[in-house]
Amino acid sequence: MFLALKEIKHEKLRYGLIVLIIFLISYLIFMLSSLAIGLASENTQALESWQAKSVILNQNANLSMNQSVLTKNDLKNLDLTKHDAYVGQTATVAKKSGRPSLSAQFLGIKKSEFIYKDLELTSGRKAKTNHEVVVDQAFQQRGYKLGDKITLSGTKGKYKIVGFVKNAKINIAPIIYGSLATWKKLHVTAPNVVASGVVSQKSLSYKHKNAKTYDIKHFINKLPGYTAQNMTFEMMIGFLFVISLIVVAVFLYILTMQKLNNFAVMRAQGIPSRTLVGATMIQSLILMVLGVALGLIMMTITMAAMPPVVPMAFTPAIMLAGSVGMLLMGLIGSLIPVRSILKVDPVSAIGA
Repeated sequence: MFLALKEIKHEKLRYGLIVLIIFLISYLIFMLSSLAIGLASENTQALESWQAKSVILNQNANLSMNQSVLTKNDLKNLDLTKHDAYVGQTATVAKKSGRPSLSAQFLGIKKSEFIYKDLELTSGRKAKTNHEVVVDQAFQQRGYKLGDKITLSGTKGKYKIVGFVKNAKINIAPIIYGSLATWKKLHVTAPNVVASGVVSQKSLSYKHKNAKTYDIKHFINKLPGYTAQNMTFEMMIGFLFVISLIVVAVFLYILTMQKLNNFAVMRAQGIPSRTLVGATMIQSLILMVLGVALGLIMMTITMAAMPPVVPMAFTPAIMLAGSVGMLLMGLIGSLIPVRSILKVDPVSAIGA
């Protein structure tokens, strides 16, 4: 430890540059991880708030609730419990004079079922009539207020915003909660249509020639762009970890080669090889800790300054996984020059 700290203190600029690079890499890892979690969450916020475990859809809808339509005949053998709820979903655009238009997902629900009962309002109240809606906080962030009357694409009527709800996004779009009757108008369905799907807090096993039950994880993975988006971020973050490993290994290897004569002198003085190897590894960990700590501080400042509309979630899990991953890469990188240290010949290196 003493040897590692002494050298870092003596070569401030050299090691400062290494810390700067580690800081930039760790900061980018935290940024991308937070953005990946934030975007993934906006795909599934509603499903998570419902605590859904399974969903029934039309089997020809390609696992898309927007494209699914279930009739009375499709669901004639289904016995709904307090843990099940009908949902009608369709894409729409909300408009109001003086406010920006917002692309949203309209969800038709029933007042007697758990989705309606479990809505977590941040302000206002729940919708009671077909011309009242409860909307996601994204509307509030765009200037919409309680009492505003909005128009929805596909209908001529106006709908009054009576409440704002948190965690109400699906497919990265804010949700407008209304009645199933309004959904039928927006979706232009046949009279015998009941809903787009049935969401359950239990694992259902309902089967029909036109309806099929899907596990919620399978349904989420099939959301448009969800899997591709997550895989893209995972690859980028993985490459950043590899880059951090290469950076640490290259820098330490170069520094080790420059210090071979010094190591030879210390070996000749009786300092064991394990002490020199330990000093190199400790030096690497110190540099990684400093760089990662700066990255955490900068990320915290960034999150405080970031507007709410940016989908980022800097969670404790990201902090822990990113920090441990970077430290692990630093530890592995420090092992690269170990072989050169162990092969130092005091006699030949000194030139005797």
